[in-house]
Amino acid sequence: MTDVNDVTGAANTASEIVETEAGPARITWHTAEEARLVLAVSHGAGGGIEARDLRALAAVLPAHGVTVARVEQPWRVAGKKLAPAPKTLDLGWRGVWPALAEPGLPVVSGGRSAGARVSCRTATELGAHAVLALSFPLHPPGKPEKSRAAELLGSGVPTLVVQGGNDPFGKPGEFPEGPYELVEVPYGDHGFAVPKRAEITQEEAVAVITDAVLEWTGSLG
Repeated sequence: MTDVNDVTGAANTASEIVETEAGPARITWHTAEEARLVLAVSHGAGGGIEARDLRALAAVLPAHGVTVARVEQPWRVAGKKLAPAPKTLDLGWRGVWPALAEPGLPVVSGGRSAGARVSCRTATELGAHAVLALSFPLHPPGKPEKSRAAELLGSGVPTLVVQGGNDPFGKPGEFPEGPYELVEVPYGDHGFAVPKRAEITQEEAVAVITDAVLEWTGSLG
């Protein structure tokens, strides 16, 4: 069984700084030996690439032909605690895209929370092969009337949403019908944490994520 926390010491892991118009970003590469896809994933507005879902994907997918690139937005690299406006996040993502495409493979644009929104907003423009939206923030907590569904529905490419069953930013049942797939992580919150009383363990919850993404990436042409 792959240790989903063991992603930093592997021989096929490397980091690079990429200059963007929003400032320097950082890509941490987890390279597959015989890669057929690059999965680029960024973090949310309140955390970094050490999030449990991003670490798990980096630990599991390279053994299955998917190179994972965990992207730190410029504001995180600069040590700031608050994310900038969406247009600045998009600017940073555009800036790292040439480096993500450099291997010459199809690039799946992905991220968690705010990073998922960035991927949806820029997918068609950047020529993304598909979009992976982890913990898509459908609305601010307690404010379902402020829906961001248009961003998700407008991605324009094959899209997978992986959503916690108890995510205050949007439970799976709140999502509108549309041209995307949705996988629920039972009991999961916005960070895919599950309570101790849940019927599944934290490890099983993380496996739901990696299994779903592995199956989905395998189905992409």
